[in-house]
Amino acid sequence: MNEKTEQLKKMIRDYASEDIAVAFSGGVDSSLLLKMASDAAALTGKSVYGILLHTILHPAGDIKTAEQVAEEANAHFLVLELDELSQAGIEENPADRCYLCKKYLFRELQKKAASLGIHTILEGTNRDDLRAYRPGIRAVRELGIRSPLADASFTKAEIRSLAEEYGISVSGRPSTPCLATRFPYGSRLSYEAMRKVEDGEAFLRGLGFYNVRLRVHGDIARIEVDSDTLTELILKKNEIILYLKNLGYTYIALDLEGFRSGSMDTTAIHGLAVRS
Repeated sequence: MNEKTEQLKKMIRDYASEDIAVAFSGGVDSSLLLKMASDAAALTGKSVYGILLHTILHPAGDIKTAEQVAEEANAHFLVLELDELSQAGIEENPADRCYLCKKYLFRELQKKAASLGIHTILEGTNRDDLRAYRPGIRAVRELGIRSPLADASFTKAEIRSLAEEYGISVSGRPSTPCLATRFPYGSRLSYEAMRKVEDGEAFLRGLGFYNVRLRVHGDIARIEVDSDTLTELILKKNEIILYLKNLGYTYIALDLEGFRSGSMDTTAIHGLAVRS
């Protein structure tokens, strides 16, 4: 771990020989990058910008969290308002949605960085992401965006550990991937449907559940929480059913397999295997 950390620090010090931008969400991965980049830039006299790509596919609360973390890291904080749902060709939630979305978002980020005289952009892909279905990584590589955490072979658990050592306030924050991941591939995405998911997940987290996903299959809301909290959720089922039905879902289901990152990707991966 110490050797990997030193390798990561060296990479970031090299990048900080000039002004740099971090694709910054306020999550633990990009927050660690921003903090380390800011520390390196303090030695080189350069500037670091944490640029939040605020889109309809991400929870609205991300802005406030990200701004706080950027302030803690002594980095410049900018918000880029984008609408990939109408601009990136992902309305029908295709299996390569993540690729199309990332390509659009990072092109816009590159334009913003260029206006600041910045040529190097860092983003928070980690080693675990390389082992999962993440078509967006191809877009990141095609555009020349740098991924130091993946390059230094950091796993999510190692990133959380290092972020805690750095005193980063979101080191224990659960991952919050884009809201489109809650819908099956091939289903039409809408602003209204995603806001309902955001509302429902916020309610479940307010009940004390950590990893929460509300997967939507038509009028069915399928709840994923950590397996060791399934019993607790059952005990709170009445208030959960009432709240989610008031949001407009007809059927409320509990996924007995529990929380699984990327559980909607199974059909996409199968489809790719069949075509190949």
